Amino acid sequence: MSAREPVLAVDVGGTTIKGAVVGADGAFLHTHSRATPAAQGADAVIAALLELIAELRSAHAGPVAAVGVVVPGHVDGPGGRAIFSANLGFRDVPLREIVARATGLPASLEHDVRAAGVAEDALGVTAGVQDYVLAVIGTGIAAVLKTGGRPVVGAISLPGELGHIPVWPGGELCSCGQRGCLERYSSAAAISRRYAQRGGEAGLSAEQVLARRAADHRALRVWDEAVEALALAFTTCAYLLDPELIVIAGGLSAAGNELLTPVQEQLAKLVLWRPPPAVKVSPLGGRAGLLGAALLARQLV
Repeated sequence: MSAREPVLAVDVGGTTIKGAVVGADGAFLHTHSRATPAAQGADAVIAALLELIAELRSAHAGPVAAVGVVVPGHVDGPGGRAIFSANLGFRDVPLREIVARATGLPASLEHDVRAAGVAEDALGVTAGVQDYVLAVIGTGIAAVLKTGGRPVVGAISLPGELGHIPVWPGGELCSCGQRGCLERYSSAAAISRRYAQRGGEAGLSAEQVLARRAADHRALRVWDEAVEALALAFTTCAYLLDPELIVIAGGLSAAGNELLTPVQEQLAKLVLWRPPPAVKVSPLGGRAGLLGAALLARQLV
């Protein structure tokens, strides 16, 4: 095993499993993805994960040093267990051991958003920032919180559940059992779903819905509500944590200034008696989870 050998990185999302062979310099040498068979249960998701890893190793046709896997939900990184991932059907799965045994490689397991935070600190806009909120917006929404230069860990290791802040109490029913959660309005999945529920074309991505705003009042309304909900959640973060910086990452960050500018404008209207925190879009975009997985795998070498 050499520190110069590439590592494998896999980001298991609720919609897509993404993988890459990542060189020692952080370059993506090979990438693969496949739909997450979440509806078929945890065993099917694990099988798809292992198949993707096998495809990456075959594509690279050379030695790899380790594998890093990141998943959503409640994850015990040090223990290597996926405690609870509602979107994937995981219930106390010893995923690190499963991957290590199947591949014969040293393996790491971490929460996808915590891994994104590792990547952002190393390669993104939070490097050197002592107080920040990193909001990762994809199929779901979660955050990394850092205050005084230290990550917020929480009493039961479940900080940063930004997607389940109620922004509109009494609003839409969330899969968590609450009503009005941010995730029901501002996640990429929510934008697609809410557009279709209002009579728009079903199956469009959030990016496609965004592109229809100028000509379709339904797309405009869904997008405006997503922005408003996000700004409300960020206002809560601003008053509660006093961050220097809020960073938008994940797949929805690909919207760039079309998301950033209205969020900044809304936040300025909501945070009135103190300066609002700066808001930036991560330069890592949807690659943050994979890069974090690779960095964590690299630590095993």
